[in-house]
Amino acid sequence: MKALEGIRVLDLATLFAGPMAAMMLGDFGAEVIKVEHPAKPDSSRGHGPGGLWWKMLGRNKRTITIDLSVPEGQDLLLTLARDADVIIENFRPGTLERWNLSYDRLREVNPRLVLARVTGFGQFGPYARRPGFGTLAEAMSGFAAMTGEPDGPPTLPPFGLADGICALATAYAVMTALHARGSGGSGQVVDMSIIEPILTVLGAQPTIYDRLGIVPPRTGNRSVNNAPRNTYRCADGSWVAVSTSAQNIAERVMRLVGRPEYITEPWFATGAGRAEHAAELDEAVAAWVGARTREEVLAAFEEAQAAVAPVYDVRDVLADPQIAALDAVTTVEDPELGPLRMQNVMFRLSDTPGEIRWTGRAHGADTIGVLTEAGLSPAEIEALRDRGVV
Repeated sequence: MKALEGIRVLDLATLFAGPMAAMMLGDFGAEVIKVEHPAKPDSSRGHGPGGLWWKMLGRNKRTITIDLSVPEGQDLLLTLARDADVIIENFRPGTLERWNLSYDRLREVNPRLVLARVTGFGQFGPYARRPGFGTLAEAMSGFAAMTGEPDGPPTLPPFGLADGICALATAYAVMTALHARGSGGSGQVVDMSIIEPILTVLGAQPTIYDRLGIVPPRTGNRSVNNAPRNTYRCADGSWVAVSTSAQNIAERVMRLVGRPEYITEPWFATGAGRAEHAAELDEAVAAWVGARTREEVLAAFEEAQAAVAPVYDVRDVLADPQIAALDAVTTVEDPELGPLRMQNVMFRLSDTPGEIRWTGRAHGADTIGVLTEAGLSPAEIEALRDRGVV
């Protein structure tokens, strides 16, 4: 039995946080039904090179089509909601209500339903009706302001960081609501904004500013909390990253690079003190690393029990023996493309492990099957298809 077997999720959401949260639930056995518009497939089907994003984001989901903007489509969703545990949507606030699919109406047909509403800024407040994208959250959370070189511009991540963090938070919120329901409660609404999870993972910045008035500066790869902490170029042109969050690690690094005299300096005794001397510590580490190949650097750091990692691109990730041992990137058979490599489920459970049962399926591939299970006859389904409802 899978960990979430018996949980049925209706995924009404589009790029990226909501669908990724539904994917995570499906990875551990939830039955996820992806609902798309009959004439406007989910944007992820065409996102990125070759539309391959969909193969990952749509994995472990059955796919159906319903036009939710028309009454017949709304009735169909209510029919499916009767047997669902979770609905995940990311429309602008008020959209479900405009479609006569408010939570009050959904709850009439299923009081145990959990409705997860994912938006840029939440369901209320002055920004609630703004379009919400991860980029906006990365900018407004404080992330971009503290990212980049000191003399450079605020820097955005080259991927959906805020969306990914929000997906994790949404999956967690859904499971929290399901646990509350299972403890004698009923269904409820999850109000999830994209901006709040990334604001949380940025740490104690609001508290620090509130008490000390400190605004985090842009420091590039350096840290205000410890040093040396940076990326360093090796003799063969590759790069490594060094971290010295622990005092004993910092001491091992400086002995390794032949500068033990720094260890006796009074300022070296704290991470903040070392950070104030980051330039000279970086110079020492960079000179030592720059005279050696990456293989030599990694071997020496490992022998010294100091913290280092190679800076990988995706080619390196796929060739790494630890990634292979964990099966963190696995191979899944796709009926259209053959064997596909993609990230595996995110963690391992000893008794009820997750798995990728199939990749993202064709648009509307399961419409007939799902609606038949819901009690519609072939004639009724064909009539709905003729009218463009499914």
